[in-house]
Amino acid sequence: MEGTRTPREPLRFAVLGPVLAWRGRAALDTGSPQQRAVLAALLLRGGHTATVGELVDGLWGSGPPATALNALRTYAFRLRRSFGAEGAGVLVSDSGGYAIRTGPAGPGPAGSGPVVELDLDRARALAEEGHRARRSGNPVRARELLAEALAVWRGESLAGLPGPYAETQRTRLEEWRLSLTETRLELDLEVGSHAEAVSELTALTTAHPLRERLRELLMLALYRSGRQTEALAVYADTRHLLAEELGVGPRPELSGLHHRILNADPALTTAAGPARKTTAFPEGFIRPAQLPADTAHFTGRTAHVTEIRDLLAAGPGGSPAVPAVTGTGGVGKTTLAVHAAHSVRHRFPDGQLYADLQGTGPEPAEPETVLGWFLRALGVPGATVPEGVDERSALLRSTLDGRRVLILLDNARDAAQVRPLLPGTGGCAVLVTSRHRMTGLAGARIVDLDVMGPGEGLSLFTRIVGAERVEAERDAATDVVEACGFLPLAIRIAASRLAARRTWTVPLLARKLRDERRRLDELRAGDLAVTATFELGYGQLEPGQARAFRLLGPADGPDISLAAAAAVLDLGPDATEELLESLVDTSLLESAAPGRYRYHDLVRLYARACAERDEQPPAGREAALSRLLDFYLATAARAYALARPGDRLVAHLAPTKVPGLAFEDGGEAVDWLTTEAACILSCVRLQATGGGSPASLARAADLLLAAKDLVEAGISGSAYIHAAEAVLAAARAAGDAQAEGRACIALAHAHRFTGQLEEADEYAHRSLLLVGATDDPVLIRCYAANQLGIIAIHQRRYRDAEAHLRRALDHFRADGNRVGEASALSNLSRAHVGLDDAARAVELAEEALAVYRSVGGSWRLANALYSLGLALAEDGRADEGLDRLAEALGIFRESRQRWWEGITLYRTAEVHLIAGRAEEAVQPAELALSILRGLRSWWQLAGVLTVLARALDLIGQAERARACRQEARAIRDRQGPAAERLRTAPDSDGPPGAGSA
Repeated sequence: MEGTRTPREPLRFAVLGPVLAWRGRAALDTGSPQQRAVLAALLLRGGHTATVGELVDGLWGSGPPATALNALRTYAFRLRRSFGAEGAGVLVSDSGGYAIRTGPAGPGPAGSGPVVELDLDRARALAEEGHRARRSGNPVRARELLAEALAVWRGESLAGLPGPYAETQRTRLEEWRLSLTETRLELDLEVGSHAEAVSELTALTTAHPLRERLRELLMLALYRSGRQTEALAVYADTRHLLAEELGVGPRPELSGLHHRILNADPALTTAAGPARKTTAFPEGFIRPAQLPADTAHFTGRTAHVTEIRDLLAAGPGGSPAVPAVTGTGGVGKTTLAVHAAHSVRHRFPDGQLYADLQGTGPEPAEPETVLGWFLRALGVPGATVPEGVDERSALLRSTLDGRRVLILLDNARDAAQVRPLLPGTGGCAVLVTSRHRMTGLAGARIVDLDVMGPGEGLSLFTRIVGAERVEAERDAATDVVEACGFLPLAIRIAASRLAARRTWTVPLLARKLRDERRRLDELRAGDLAVTATFELGYGQLEPGQARAFRLLGPADGPDISLAAAAAVLDLGPDATEELLESLVDTSLLESAAPGRYRYHDLVRLYARACAERDEQPPAGREAALSRLLDFYLATAARAYALARPGDRLVAHLAPTKVPGLAFEDGGEAVDWLTTEAACILSCVRLQATGGGSPASLARAADLLLAAKDLVEAGISGSAYIHAAEAVLAAARAAGDAQAEGRACIALAHAHRFTGQLEEADEYAHRSLLLVGATDDPVLIRCYAANQLGIIAIHQRRYRDAEAHLRRALDHFRADGNRVGEASALSNLSRAHVGLDDAARAVELAEEALAVYRSVGGSWRLANALYSLGLALAEDGRADEGLDRLAEALGIFRESRQRWWEGITLYRTAEVHLIAGRAEEAVQPAELALSILRGLRSWWQLAGVLTVLARALDLIGQAERARACRQEARAIRDRQGPAAERLRTAPDSDGPPGAGSA
């Protein structure tokens, strides 16, 4: 019956690549190249008829064979037979010629013909939809659609087909493909993906050297990536090429761009695409609504609110409005800013962004991190958010261009922190709060905020406590407000406490404030008024709350997790959460995020004072900090063990009384280590600088070793070094040789990864001098020898490296440390590459790989693959080496090891050069450059720039190559004398040991 007919599988054809056909998923035989050329000629006519004469001319040109007509008939017959039962309905004879009906249905009544699909039709539809999205002001969606259209190609159009018609159509389709690529690259720059575009544009300008539009895009991408010298070098290369090949100069557009780059035209830093409408927010984008809740009891500040509102509500202009509210701590900057922002949010229909920049804390928020938050909040997929503050800042400006978004930047440290977070054009607005006057922020309008007047202060107090209680005791209420110094934070805390104690009276509160024992000398001026208010709030806490308030204060991180707080308080997670939430209710603690807590900076200082004064016996404070150290050490050790199953370093760490967290997998462990980095290093510094007992010093040194992946992953390198230096100084003062030795190992590791090889070598040798005075010499012997071997590789002292690494191998084997053994073998492989013994290097790397696999792999397996790839390349087996490097790269990326990802890309580019594939070396070198710039890994960056320069020279971009060499030389010059041992010939690839395990 008609109603039960089985749906027919579509016939699908492809011409954007080799000419192919399928019935559903089953490939069909399309015959000889000539037969496929006939099929292509019919498919490209869009359902129109091709006469026999046209087909003969298209296939054979002006000299067809006598059998041409019979051959055409044979080809048509075979194609129909290949298409199956419906072949006659697809390839039809018509008016002395042939036609193929493409589209959703073939000939006949609606729905009665075969379903025929052509990849070219899909590419056209996607491209047209992309162009429409761009015209409507949606560059992100346009970019996605054009990328999807380009992905339809599977190679060169009409690949392998003979005849003049196929050649003409191949040229046309490939030109269209290149035009689409240019448009997609324009969109890449428009949305801020400059660094990603550079490598592709470099390859395209090599393949199409006379196509000036590609040269323009490459210059712009380089300029926006902060590489002005290279951008100008591209122009010089182009001018020379055009004069030599065509006898002409660059077109006006290219010359104009050159002039604008020379003059650092500010307009070049933002996209100049079509104006976008506010209502045309890209699909997948979110209209963020991140403003914190408005304060229920907001009072007064009328003139300030009006001023800020007028500034924020101004219509679009040449630059964004930037009111900056400044004043002392606790004066109400955030409360005012949030209230004013809510009053104008209707004027910013595309959303509101918010970030606490933590400017008064020891670790202010990095602009790069905040930019990542904002971009993801605006809907930019996390995988496409670039690395580096410049790239992210440019992408934010592009994303916000043409929209009306309000950004509230709370608690800024200085103008330098704020500057990368600003939109590039008017329409958006930025509201900043800071203790510091933003005099260095161009375009900022300073809004000075002082303490409240007596009337405003009393009104705020009244709104919180209640008019009935205040009116009955107005004089006492006035005394309370005066005692608070009219500071809004102090008034709010005092009033909240009174409101929560119905049995208290206002005169009772006033008498407490008059008591000088309750009101410190600092109450007399400025921020000092807050201290008295904190004293009042603290005195009203229940014993359990007060203990929690005191003990959490000395913890020195920017915030603290619920699990860490539970360790400090020696309580279960539920009881801890209940206590912390009650402190949040009293405004003595803030909830930074679900499961994380922090003090206002002034409250933290007060909490520490309370701990020193009130925690009895004093050993309770030391015990709390010891439990926190135990928690971090135990958890970091578990994370380390997951990353290196079989590594016995954890067996040599001090035992802990707190169990720490357990992880489901390595990804969760990496997330924890990354999130807690600042807190871990703050805990180490606190133990070393007197916050803990002498017995805690050894565990602080062990925590550095357990958390050393922070350095290797490119996270907190300088903070790690500072913490290790503090432990080293404390260990020397205490005469603790074991802690001193382990701190030296940590410093050797950290300095090696930051390129300070002389310092790394000194610390590694110093650790060995302490071996005899330690209770556990094995750990120092193992890791010091391994570090010395890696350092020697970096410095090209390969015989020394071999000797050190042989000792490390013996020590690791004696300790039963299989992962350490694999590491030493992998590094030995790199040393033998340097000794020109490639065959032995391959054997050692394969042995390391086998050991890693025998203990369960983990991402450390990639280290052996990396070494094997380099050894194979040195052995003349470049393709095998590249395969191993590609395996390593995939593992490093999956494990979020950004430093290793950058180094592996660097070496991939190097191997391509060894194999004589300069064009293929450019892209991995560019990607490595982007990653290592973001990590500020300067000494490896110099090597990458040199490799890139060699590749560019070989593909004819001499001026740009010269610019890369100049930058590499400048970087090495900045490194000073320590870089001399890394210098080689001008065309050197840099230190071959840069990626030792």
